[in-house]
Amino acid sequence: MTALPDLALTPDAHPTWWKVPLFATLPGLPLQVGLFALFATEGGLGGLTPLLVLAPTLLAVSWLLPHRRPYHLARTTAAALSVALPLLPFATAILMAAATASG
Repeated sequence: MTALPDLALTPDAHPTWWKVPLFATLPGLPLQVGLFALFATEGGLGGLTPLLVLAPTLLAVSWLLPHRRPYHLARTTAAALSVALPLLPFATAILMAAATASG
């Protein structure tokens, strides 16, 4: 009979690795779905296709990176970018509206 593997955390394991991807998923996933729904109904995705592919990919990468401390910065960066990228079209629209309204 084989022995069960030892499930103890290794010294370089990060015990709370899941917090950063979770806190990025909560606002990020609805933003990504909303962005896709908003621009997919316009008849074409145009130049937003890389954005619509990159944001969910980065969110998946933030969940799938190894659960060790050296990957914490990469996980945090991927999670933050997965939330920031869907906000770019909206921020651009707000800046353009402010620029045209001012003068």
